[in-house]
Amino acid sequence: MVFEDTNNDSDPLIFISPPDAAVETDEDSANEDDGGLIDNLSRRQLSAVAEIRWNGKDDNEIGNQRTQEPEIPEKKNPTPKKRKSKIRKKCHDDSEIDSHPTEVLTRLEKTKSPPKKRKSKGRTKTTWIDGNITMQKDFPIPDYSAFQDKSPVDLFELMLSEDILLLILEESKKYALFLNLPDPKISMSELKCFIGILIATGYNILPGKDFYWDSGDDMGNQMIKNACRRDRFRQIMRFLHLADNTQMNPNDKLWKLRPLIDRLQRNFLKYYKPTQHMNYDESMVKYYGRHSCKQFIRGKPIRFGYKVWCLNSENGYLINFDIYQGASPNSNEYYDQEFGKATAPLVIMLDGLPQKQLPYQIYVDNLFTSFKLLTHLGERGYGTTGTIRENRVPSDCPLTNKNSMSKKKRGEYEGKISKEEGIIDGSMGG
Repeated sequence: MVFEDTNNDSDPLIFISPPDAAVETDEDSANEDDGGLIDNLSRRQLSAVAEIRWNGKDDNEIGNQRTQEPEIPEKKNPTPKKRKSKIRKKCHDDSEIDSHPTEVLTRLEKTKSPPKKRKSKGRTKTTWIDGNITMQKDFPIPDYSAFQDKSPVDLFELMLSEDILLLILEESKKYALFLNLPDPKISMSELKCFIGILIATGYNILPGKDFYWDSGDDMGNQMIKNACRRDRFRQIMRFLHLADNTQMNPNDKLWKLRPLIDRLQRNFLKYYKPTQHMNYDESMVKYYGRHSCKQFIRGKPIRFGYKVWCLNSENGYLINFDIYQGASPNSNEYYDQEFGKATAPLVIMLDGLPQKQLPYQIYVDNLFTSFKLLTHLGERGYGTTGTIRENRVPSDCPLTNKNSMSKKKRGEYEGKISKEEGIIDGSMGG
């Protein structure tokens, strides 16, 4: 882009190169009607490279000006006056320099601020040594004898216990009265049949619920037809409720599910037989409807749905869980500040274990691993294993960087041990 005055050859020529394209917006910084002002340029144009050429002086005067130091005025007039002898250009550092004829005298480059140094948050200096640590601690063998003679239905009813079913019956009745409608009079056997139909529809998928009672050869499910009438299923579905609508908690987005969640968490911990190895990770529950807790995670097999923090045993048992909702009423502010909102639920779940004194081994991925977490769990007597992001490795740890390590042979390993905390940092080649 060139700005010039064709009526006067002594006026300056200003050349602005095309701006960068990697900017989300191209909105002008002023009104379009006020053309010719610097305020009418877009942000991309203002940050682009520019040149000024001036044809109003002879070579002798130019040579004299080149030897002069740039003048730094004490106070700048917001509306600069037009001068025929020279033109001053404001640069990124707020200094002014003289422009010279027939040459590129001023080039405005994008300046990058120096990277900010990470401040250490009171962590003492760590001494790192080469080596590895093998942790062998005795752990009691879990006893599953109480569940040997139980059928899958019996085991399921341990988790979805009778008090949960009574809660559903009571709250469904209250909800009908809340709507000023007759009591649906749902029995315990009908509720169990209803839950069984929901489980069956999870693996026998049809386009809609009504199709399970369809008489077509390619539709319908005979077991469901024999178990419950379609209209009765619809009625139970309409009044099914888990919480009292008159006791809403505005700070809890999951208040309608909270009574069920609390009882399930209690039952999961009640029948948990401690195992040494546990895993903590996120899980997605598919959901495409409208809810403020719905999340989108790019690159996941299930991209839309509810995100659930899960603590699992080595044999796949769900020990505890927490549905993510942002600001949670059950969160711990201290844990949130120390470990982050993604890792804080893990520490809260470990606080609720029935036998906290056992030497558990916990496995996490790089979303949760940090030096603070490893130190904290080590103080509890727990071992922790997890991948860690490069920017979370302590700056004083003398590990080979990621790029250099990737050039080494596959399987090559390097480890450093913190003498103070007993924490191992390691990297693998390949």
